[in-house]
Amino acid sequence: MAEATRLFHTTLIPSFNPLHKTKPYSYSQSPPIIFHKRPINCSVSTSDTAKATVTQKVPWGCDIDSLENASALQKWLSESGLPPQKMAIQRVEVGERGLVALKNIRKGENLLFVPPSLCITADSEWSCTEAGEVLKQNSVPDWPLIATYLISEANFMESSRWSNYISALPRQPYSLLYWTREELDRYLEASQIRERAIERVTNVIGTYNDLRLRIFSKYPHLFPEEVFNIETFKWSFGILFSRLVRLPSMDGRVALVPWADMLNHSCEVETFLDYDKSSKGVVFTTDRPYQPGEQVFISYGKKSNGELLLSYGFVPKEGTNPNDSVELSLSLKKSDKCYKEKLEALRKYELSGSQCFPIQITGWPMELMAYAFLAVSPPSMSRQFEEMAAAASNKNTTKKDLRYPEIEEQALQFILDCCESSISKYNRFLQASGSMDLDVTSPKQLNRRLFLKQLAVDLCTSERRILFRAQYILRRRLRDIRSGELRALRLFDGLTKLFK
Repeated sequence: MAEATRLFHTTLIPSFNPLHKTKPYSYSQSPPIIFHKRPINCSVSTSDTAKATVTQKVPWGCDIDSLENASALQKWLSESGLPPQKMAIQRVEVGERGLVALKNIRKGENLLFVPPSLCITADSEWSCTEAGEVLKQNSVPDWPLIATYLISEANFMESSRWSNYISALPRQPYSLLYWTREELDRYLEASQIRERAIERVTNVIGTYNDLRLRIFSKYPHLFPEEVFNIETFKWSFGILFSRLVRLPSMDGRVALVPWADMLNHSCEVETFLDYDKSSKGVVFTTDRPYQPGEQVFISYGKKSNGELLLSYGFVPKEGTNPNDSVELSLSLKKSDKCYKEKLEALRKYELSGSQCFPIQITGWPMELMAYAFLAVSPPSMSRQFEEMAAAASNKNTTKKDLRYPEIEEQALQFILDCCESSISKYNRFLQASGSMDLDVTSPKQLNRRLFLKQLAVDLCTSERRILFRAQYILRRRLRDIRSGELRALRLFDGLTKLFK
């Protein structure tokens, strides 16, 4: 299941730059080449309220756990310059298929050595030269350029040099791009990752529509709609989100790295891919030894369970991801007498009246506390509104440790209320999840629903666990503040009586 974006550690690519911007949160003289016109039905709407249905699979690639094309891929890679490997593709317990050690592998050993000639980048040579020239003349950015390139090469089948690689790619990548809007609303209603998934789908659709209007429609002989449509773009972007890496030592270039992208993720390792100039290949350095038969892992980066589900389609076991977090939504109250002034201060620092902040099992960021201070601050503190807003955006350079003892209790209670409101949403979903989908009769649809529901249950359970911990810390802190105030009040009363 962890067939995923090999975007690792600090090199991880969190998002792409769509040509189409959404609301919050850039001829050859050869004769034209005609594409093979194999129809691929599309039923995805650009409407935010549209409820897409599962459509026909793309006609290339393989099943997510298939090894049918693995031997052909390994043979092609070896013939194309990949040196002998200490790993092989096998079915595995974690990730369905992955790279398994064939020999003893030492800690600190460099592996892979994939040459740049076997990496797909924005500079890769197109089978259809004219199509590539058209996109580059229109200054299409790397993400959509590589996405289009992947579709183009896949459509050329055996005549493309990448045919063995594309045949080994999953026909339907695990990604929230492949969840319908109805499924996102049904299973991820409690989690903030739902909004990010909807935004990602909207960006992909917007990018495709922009390319279609600006380029594809003007060159239908190069980009026929039967091949270049929203369904194939969902596939290619799903591949990019789950496999594209940024290589710091190659000037930050993004690339698909065949063979390396068969490695699965483990929360227990911190090794990542990069280009090694001495060996002139893409490598990673192991941070633990492996015995023959053991699966070899890398890290996809310091990402939460929600982010791993968003791009890679899997959720680590509860409590195993030290980087796990949950987004907590805080909002200004419109009934606040200073609502307009506070909102103006937030907008000055590119924040809104409703903002999400990450909470980890170990605590929460200063920015969340600053937003809470602003939300509960009285009119008498209006001079501090901008300072609080700046701190909430992490743009306050003058006062890092923001403290307002006079409203600390109110701020903590505000965060606790938001936390408990969020917990109640998770409770409702988890309680209702057992009775979901009992009316589904199609075995194929039922299997899909049960699989997606289990992912959602795993995610919501891990996120609720973090909220429970935050709730405990907040209640304890409020108890200490209030008991301290009570002791101070009793001491004051005692002194008053003494002096009387």
